[in-house]
Amino acid sequence: MTPPTPSAAAPLEVTDETAPASPTPATSKGNESRSPGRLAWTRFKRDKTGVISACIVIFFFVIALAAPLIAKLYGKNPYTTYASQRPELLDAFSYPAGPNGGMSGEFWFGIEPQLGRDVFTFLLYGIRTSLGIAVAATLLTTALGIVIGTIAGYLGGKTDYFIGRVIDILLSFPSTLFFIAFMPVVYGLFVADDENIPTSLRAVSLILVLAGFGWASLARLLRGQVLGLREREFVEAAKVTGASPWRIVFKELLPNLWTPIIIQSTLMLPAFVTAEAGLAFLGVGIIDPTPDWGVMIQRGAQFYTQDITFMLFPGLSMVIFVLAFNLLGDSVRDALDPKSKR
Repeated sequence: MTPPTPSAAAPLEVTDETAPASPTPATSKGNESRSPGRLAWTRFKRDKTGVISACIVIFFFVIALAAPLIAKLYGKNPYTTYASQRPELLDAFSYPAGPNGGMSGEFWFGIEPQLGRDVFTFLLYGIRTSLGIAVAATLLTTALGIVIGTIAGYLGGKTDYFIGRVIDILLSFPSTLFFIAFMPVVYGLFVADDENIPTSLRAVSLILVLAGFGWASLARLLRGQVLGLREREFVEAAKVTGASPWRIVFKELLPNLWTPIIIQSTLMLPAFVTAEAGLAFLGVGIIDPTPDWGVMIQRGAQFYTQDITFMLFPGLSMVIFVLAFNLLGDSVRDALDPKSKR
């Protein structure tokens, strides 16, 4: 009787001989196409809400960057009081003489009551000011949160305990009330009480105060992440090879922290936009005549019962931007961490 083993084994030998000798290129290409960044980008592109929100956010940033060019092409600026040159633009009560706040082919968004400034260019420069301060505060806050949170988690011990208590104290402050009370103190450090505060000093002070009390939440999050990562095998292996602490932090730990950093940053920026506008509205941030979202809303609140147009455009644009950026942050979170989807 003929045993079946040789006939069964023969096809296996032929298959092994005809198989590709080096499957490495295909494998590496597959790994590259399935990298975490590519997978996150693919998931993000499938989210229509995230894509639309990203387009809206990009549109606002393009407007902010191109505000001087747009104003030049438009032929107006946010500082000129056009009603003083042309009194017919305002009625006897200093409100726009034309309908809908004086909207026309010459003044697209109308003119401001009393002073007669152009609302369109004032809004363009207001977006520029608010987003500039919010972006700078977000970048500084993120940098502080990364450095402090990583140091606390990696070093541990007394350093971690001390930083943890500082974070607890900062998070216990009622931020809005503290900003209102603390901003005049910051101004007083650089300018005498009887001197005018330069706009640049107001902007820098806002950035420092927002960042100084905004890094704590990000630092606490990263501290917890680092506490879990520092005991992992790849960190222990780096220590055995004699890698310095800085190398371990930058080469081993930070690459594993980019997801929470990006997510928190996308949620932080719209919060700073509203905080900066709120401080301007209360008169402790950017003030008139500097264009700003909060300044426009504060000015518009004085006239909304007779003319809501001046308040409508800044309020509506800020709501659209903050909503779009919050939705974008949710989409980025879901793309980077699919398990977070509800």
